[in-house]
Amino acid sequence: MPLYEYTCRKCSKRFEAIVFGSKKPSCPKCDSKDLEKMISVFAVSTGSGKAAAAEAPGSCGTCGDPRGPGSCDMD
Repeated sequence: MPLYEYTCRKCSKRFEAIVFGSKKPSCPKCDSKDLEKMISVFAVSTGSGKAAAAEAPGSCGTCGDPRGPGSCDMD
């Protein structure tokens, strides 16, 4: 049961959906099936909440800068 992120091409709603088998998700806002699958960043638990929180990437998922994409010098 993979979890995917999508953006609806009709209304631009961004959402996550659990996909079962070959079932196609639909937009929760406008019910369109014209969706773009997004690249998503996922978290893996190490069994220790503190260690996992310290190692988790930041908002943009690249450098760990909590201010978000474009805030660091890695661009």
